[in-house]
Amino acid sequence: MAAADYYEILDPRFARLFNDNAQVEKLFTGCRWAEGPAWFAAGRYLVWSDIPNNRMLRYDETDGSVSVFRQPSGNSNGNTVDRQGRLVTCEHSGRRVSRTEHDGSIATIADKWRGKRLNSPNDVVVKSDGSIWFTDPSYGIDSDYEGDKAESEIGACHVYRVDPGTGEVEAVITDMVRPNGLAFSPDESLLYVADTGRTHGAENPAHIRVFDVGEGGKNVSGGKVFADCTAGLFDGFRLDEAGRIWTSAADGIHCYDPDGTLIGKVKVPEVVANCVFGGAKRNCLYIAGTTSLYMVRLMVNGAKTF
Repeated sequence: MAAADYYEILDPRFARLFNDNAQVEKLFTGCRWAEGPAWFAAGRYLVWSDIPNNRMLRYDETDGSVSVFRQPSGNSNGNTVDRQGRLVTCEHSGRRVSRTEHDGSIATIADKWRGKRLNSPNDVVVKSDGSIWFTDPSYGIDSDYEGDKAESEIGACHVYRVDPGTGEVEAVITDMVRPNGLAFSPDESLLYVADTGRTHGAENPAHIRVFDVGEGGKNVSGGKVFADCTAGLFDGFRLDEAGRIWTSAADGIHCYDPDGTLIGKVKVPEVVANCVFGGAKRNCLYIAGTTSLYMVRLMVNGAKTF
């Protein structure tokens, strides 16, 4: 497969975002369901989840080695890095959002809302004010495959915000079927959230919505559909410096211009769950496929996130 065959140009704007010689490289295989990659710039390594195997793996950019980072992992799913360089993790069987402290201890960030246990936190981002935003669909309690089967105590699936000062957990979006991946625009004026409700009925959504972030950065409004998925489901995604969305789909990574146009695809030979920008210049897109970790070097740089 020639390097150029990894890319599908749907709009001329996509052609300048990749190099014809840059292949999609497979860095590791052997997962059951790879998810939630998080890049640690200081250590030049990537941590990601293998949900059904109840473990987290670590890829070292300096020598290409892969090792087990944590097992058991609470059936971890989405991960991110906060402003202090700490790992923030969504745990399915733990039914919580946790943080790995600098000394290696693990603290609970959120596990309840209004006294009821969360479903199974899925994806998480940290805003510049230190607030933690996460989605809470039911995938980790729907069966024993990627968590522990249980009934939802809340009876719904929401998007939450954890206040950096008080630790209060607030539901900020309550009208989604199965909220999944989420990310802020580079200036944090917009919040994008994927809804994978299609997994629970053909009549349900398979799209990304976009919300306006209010003054003070605590509340959101709007929520119009930004894009409908043309291949399977959107799951996790990240943005580049220009505000383009690079999102997972059934046939690889789909790239959307900020105006909502699907401008191109990076083809991956497996269903993709998530991605993250990394590398010294944030121009390496690390991709979590079904069984494998991939990487492609792009001609763009990821937005500065932590």
